[in-house]
Amino acid sequence: MKDSMLSLVFLFVTIVVFYGNQAVYKKHQRIWLIPAIPTSILLIALVQATSSSYPLYFKDTQWLVWLLGPATVAFALPIYQNRRIVRKYWMALVAGSLVSIAVSVVVTLLVAQALSLDKEITRSLLSRSVSTPFALEATANLGGTAQLTGVFVIITGLFGIVLGEVILTLIPLRSRLAKGAPLGTAAHGFGLSIARSLGNEEGAVASLTMIFSGVLMVVLSPLIARMVA
Repeated sequence: MKDSMLSLVFLFVTIVVFYGNQAVYKKHQRIWLIPAIPTSILLIALVQATSSSYPLYFKDTQWLVWLLGPATVAFALPIYQNRRIVRKYWMALVAGSLVSIAVSVVVTLLVAQALSLDKEITRSLLSRSVSTPFALEATANLGGTAQLTGVFVIITGLFGIVLGEVILTLIPLRSRLAKGAPLGTAAHGFGLSIARSLGNEEGAVASLTMIFSGVLMVVLSPLIARMVA
């Protein structure tokens, strides 16, 4: 099969497999059935089975990554819908997001130093706690690799799903704002799904902190890059 045709097949299969796994997850909500997991495994298996390179796979599927741009703009909608919460708790939302970014960056640098990680890997890890559109933009300023950052974002989100509810049960947080905020700042979209299962207000707050953290990470990424140089 010609490379151009195979690249189109990859695009078609990526879309079909993702929506197929999404339908399965709606019926059977298990951690291992979250669309990002089986979709990634099946696509990796397909690329390996066809002995294809990543550039070949990415040739036409790059348009899916391009859609992250409009998706980022669409984040304005939940901010508008929850403007009441923003007006009331804007200082707490901003402060919480800043603290989350600071903790994430410091922990990443300490772990990277302890494990003697490569600089490229370290820089790719720095924006792992924010959602993918923001993480990819930030990692471009941080000097990391977009592909690595995408993987780290997914892994961080999965840990957020697995450990999020457990940690919240151990920490005596009473307000819904306090319960939703950590999930949005630490585990982005994956944490948001957990927050929504806890309640509407928790989900709204998680959505806002996820967006605030993402925007702040992008804005602060040039400064962070200079600090870790």
